[in-house]
Amino acid sequence: MTNEQGSEKSRLVTLLLCFLLGWAGGHRFYVNKVGTGIIMLVTMGGFGIWYFVDFVMISLGAFKDKDNLPITKW
Repeated sequence: MTNEQGSEKSRLVTLLLCFLLGWAGGHRFYVNKVGTGIIMLVTMGGFGIWYFVDFVMISLGAFKDKDNLPITKW
């Protein structure tokens, strides 16, 4: 079953949280990905690499929430 609808989470809020608190996984906590958020918090955003990849994915609209729905709504 494919969901053609997007996530209810805001792409702008996710992008801003990633920019400001990406090293601490703030954007992942926002989209309910708590497990990976904690890992990002402990590793300082995957030593900067994971943070950068997430920022690019959110910018392009390819980032997904915990329910695997794309976060596309600005």
